[in-house]
Amino acid sequence: MPYVTITVPDGSFSGYLATPAEAKRPGILVCQEIFGVNAVMRDLCDGLARDGYVALCPDLFWRQEPGIDITDQTDAEWAKAFELFQGFDVDKGVADLSASLAFLRARPECTGTAGVIGYCLGGKLAYLMAARSNADCSVAYYGVGLDELVGEAGGIRRPLLMHMAGKDQFVPPEAQQTIKAGLTGHPQVKIEFYPEMDHAFCRIGGAHYDKPSADLANGRTATFLKAHLG
Repeated sequence: MPYVTITVPDGSFSGYLATPAEAKRPGILVCQEIFGVNAVMRDLCDGLARDGYVALCPDLFWRQEPGIDITDQTDAEWAKAFELFQGFDVDKGVADLSASLAFLRARPECTGTAGVIGYCLGGKLAYLMAARSNADCSVAYYGVGLDELVGEAGGIRRPLLMHMAGKDQFVPPEAQQTIKAGLTGHPQVKIEFYPEMDHAFCRIGGAHYDKPSADLANGRTATFLKAHLG
């Protein structure tokens, strides 16, 4: 540790595992952004561990290129990230996350209760995990492409918290309207809206990071996780 190996029928991949000081705590599966299991994702896991959760962030790009660890600081890295994003198989990614969720629940440090949290691409995957898996709860930060997935909402049986940025450059207004129209009123879904924010407003060090809004969103997430995971 902190890296572990998760095995699936067609291979294996690594995951960053952060564990709390306390024994037997709930787990949180962290779904990466398009930059891989980088310092931002590892720091998120470490923060969740300090908050008393067993946090696991699996390498979802392993089928294309294992061990991606890049930043959002250069054009070359953005180009690489978008190349990986375009080549990513969402259904296989959800299957890998489901295997990772089972792996996390079986860890000796974990109580067996576990939720999902994801950002950007990971926000899309967290939404799909809410719809397709038995995660105890899910949190999706500025998920992309959700307007094409509102039909999956019928599968959501457990609580889902969504953070949406009103000026998200990757989720135009019409897409946001489709998402809100398709999910508003769902008994398990709560959407928090940040009208003036752009994509990734919670990514520390990112171009659109906004501390007040990030603190608000993260506080809401902390309250949500405590309510549904303990």
